[in-house]
Amino acid sequence: MRICIAPDKFKGSLSAGEAAQAIARGIVRVLPQAQLILVPVADGGDGTARALVDALGGRMVSAEVTGPDGRRVNAAYGVLDAQTAVIELAQASGLALVGAGANDPLTATTRGTGELIAAAIDAGAKRIILAIGGSATNDAGTGALRALGARFLDAKGEPLPEGGGALSGLARIDVSALETRLRGTTIEIASDVRNPLCGPSGASAVYGPQKGASPSDVRRLDDALNRFAAVVKETVGADIRSVPGAGAAGGAGGGFLGLAHATIRPGAELVFEVLGFGKRLAGASLAITGEGRIDRQTLDGKAPYAVAQAAHERGIPVVALAGSVECAAAELEAAGIAAALSIVPGPMEKEEAMRRAAELLTAAAETLARLLTLENDLRRT
Repeated sequence: MRICIAPDKFKGSLSAGEAAQAIARGIVRVLPQAQLILVPVADGGDGTARALVDALGGRMVSAEVTGPDGRRVNAAYGVLDAQTAVIELAQASGLALVGAGANDPLTATTRGTGELIAAAIDAGAKRIILAIGGSATNDAGTGALRALGARFLDAKGEPLPEGGGALSGLARIDVSALETRLRGTTIEIASDVRNPLCGPSGASAVYGPQKGASPSDVRRLDDALNRFAAVVKETVGADIRSVPGAGAAGGAGGGFLGLAHATIRPGAELVFEVLGFGKRLAGASLAITGEGRIDRQTLDGKAPYAVAQAAHERGIPVVALAGSVECAAAELEAAGIAAALSIVPGPMEKEEAMRRAAELLTAAAETLARLLTLENDLRRT
């Protein structure tokens, strides 16, 4: 039996690679002769670099960069081959890097993300895959673009302060050094966010409050992004205000789209293309996926859903393992998931379940394998 094991991360507990190993341990206890193909997956959110590195035999490179609040932080990017690097915005500019309640979305900067991109380019990367989930910022990626050479100037020709709030005073953008820095480099943005840059469904209105923005902050930030979009159009002729995905990561999608000639792709689609996921599925009798929680967001295009869709196209059944399952069987079936099983065997505090995630996942995978052998036994009777 050939089984493709393709989980996403179990957030706060296991990386996608660790989850795949835990599932494999449970399967081999019952089916030691099974051929297991481990393919950690992601959808462009945090954990994407590690998943791709684990799946493709790459490596992580550490660097000290500027965090969202200006303090220095330790971050890392993935190297997949001599010319391909994976940068996670969350590594350098993520909300998790700022203490609870301490983030200021008016001043938070993506500069560290640009510093990671610069480090990757200096090391020889020509293709940058930029995963932009989990940001603390609302600066349209201007901090990152500054680190790569762009200049954002006020009416007097003076550089603006860092952060999205300052963009309301933007008068001119100088991209000459940025274009020189990125010459010969392609940037592909992996995101599952389709929000436009501005307006009621834009970056500030939808995600600003999650980053600490008050109602007045949201209005100020949205006005600032509108100003940014207007000056981008004056500078390079690109109208980024309403482009789907431009609002991702506090407008970083739009900033890179307009000024760095980046492309925006659905996160899972891009990651699965890099993984060559279809080829890895070939010949499998079963695919096993999973993540910390299977819910309706999962079915809106996250990694387990993408696994299910790819497997369904090839007639391969899919089972999902998760800390919790919040979808009805009919919803799962419609998404191509034959069954979803919780790995938690009974009442348990969340903290304990997260601490024991690897053990619980292995035990659930062993149970699944026993069910597979029972099915085979029933077929013989």
